[in-house]
Amino acid sequence: MGMSTPTSLPLNARPLVTGFYEKRTNSVQYVVADPETRKCAVIDPVLDFDPKSGATATASADRLLAHIEREGYVPEWILDTHPHADHFSAADYLKERTGALTAIGEKIVEVQKLWKSIYNWPDSFPTDGSHWDKLFADGERFKIGSLDVEVMFTPGHTLASVTYVVGDAAFIHDTIFMPDAGTARADFPGGSARALWQSIQRIMALPDDTRLFTGHDYMPGGREPQWESTVAQQRRENKHLVKARSEEEFVEIREARDRELPMPKLILHALQVNICGGRLPEPESNGKRYLKVPLNALDDAPWGDA
Repeated sequence: MGMSTPTSLPLNARPLVTGFYEKRTNSVQYVVADPETRKCAVIDPVLDFDPKSGATATASADRLLAHIEREGYVPEWILDTHPHADHFSAADYLKERTGALTAIGEKIVEVQKLWKSIYNWPDSFPTDGSHWDKLFADGERFKIGSLDVEVMFTPGHTLASVTYVVGDAAFIHDTIFMPDAGTARADFPGGSARALWQSIQRIMALPDDTRLFTGHDYMPGGREPQWESTVAQQRRENKHLVKARSEEEFVEIREARDRELPMPKLILHALQVNICGGRLPEPESNGKRYLKVPLNALDDAPWGDA
């Protein structure tokens, strides 16, 4: 694939990282700040959505804004690691509020093409990633204040997933969860357990003391939410990585587990928002916005209440 692991970033740089747990979707949002310049980025912000009532709200994203204001940070970036299947992205809302640039990995264009077909959207719908200000290629670098950031293409959970390596911290989204929860599913349209294994190997090749920040925590055993680990801890303790010592073993374990998992409750709702940079559908003639839910679009998806 020609992909390489970041080796030349100044990993002694230590960003200020604050995680915000969103309990409705078990998601973790991040504010990542440069202590020197007070510039910051938001990673994977959540726009609140209640599928029972169809109501949307901005309480989760407003928590991030309040923290940014309290700390005196200046937002530069609003970053999504991938098009989420279990919550709406608040990227567009936060861009309106802050003027910060929005960004995601460049393979989002492939996800747009895939889901444009699933939703039977018109030919006029753009599949060029223009809903974001910036699309990042594998290995591309940018800055948060004085902090260097490198983008790692880490597909598997989705075909567009990226990891952001910021100094000694890596934001690894839905690749690896906390060690007691294992790894992320890879059975969504465009997902691949084999690609996920290869992406995990890239992350595990980072320095042992790299701080890893995951995108979700489902609180195994009823413990409190957690979202920070290290490369060394994951290599030593992750229940899937300890059990699967080879790619073939991992693919077997991951695919067997995925066959038992029902689709996320919001996948058909969320993708039509998230492949548009967090923009809700345009209002119709009565001023109301409508989501489009295709029936029988996800072949062989298990039934379930989850």
